Amino acid sequence: MESPNYNFNLDIKYPPLETIDVNDVIAKNSEKWFNQTLTKINDSVLRVGIIQGEFHWHKHDNDDELFFVLSGNLLVDTEEKTFELGPNQGVTVPKGVMHRTRAPEQVVMLMVENAGIKPAGD
Repeated sequence: MESPNYNFNLDIKYPPLETIDVNDVIAKNSEKWFNQTLTKINDSVLRVGIIQGEFHWHKHDNDDELFFVLSGNLLVDTEEKTFELGPNQGVTVPKGVMHRTRAPEQVVMLMVENAGIKPAGD
């Protein structure tokens, strides 16, 4: 599977007290690998990922990362196990764990992570 170009949008799209509209973000996206920060909650952020393809292996030395699938089927590989996630399923990858995500077909997912995380890994 060919690696896509990653598009990380780290700006906060929806400030507090504004309706978060994931369907609008999906409708306006035409890329195979798109990541948009939706809002900030204390020291964390909520992001939407619209992905198809394979991300590279990486880890976050100081940050946990939650992947929660809204639509499609997501594979989250660790060195020990592959998690197969469908709609309304998620997994938290603890800090320091090597991982990658794979989506043979389009997946829409939410991610909760530290606002200062480097999405491509440390």
